[in-house]
Amino acid sequence: MNEDISNYINSFDMETKHRFHELYDLIEQCAPNGSYEKLWAKIPSIYYKDQFIRLIPFKDHINIEAKSVPLFKDLLAGYNITPKGMLQIYHSEPIPYEAVKKIIIESFNS
Repeated sequence: MNEDISNYINSFDMETKHRFHELYDLIEQCAPNGSYEKLWAKIPSIYYKDQFIRLIPFKDHINIEAKSVPLFKDLLAGYNITPKGMLQIYHSEPIPYEAVKKIIIESFNS
């Protein structure tokens, strides 16, 4: 994780940091070689070519912005997908790892 993202995420509470790291690690595992990260408008973002995934932390949840989120809404029953197509995962909910993996792979390969 680059220093800018690390410094940004360290301003959050422990629960948010823990959840962020779980999702960030999942993206790192699934992202293709050649991907890179940076803060975009103070939002942690991972890029590959012209595609991106953003993790947007909040006090009680994390949003995942990725273009393929709506493609997997059937696998995300019970989770909120915002009107902008972001997956919203509250800290009280389990992370849907398999669905998120599919979202990551599809987002970077499309």
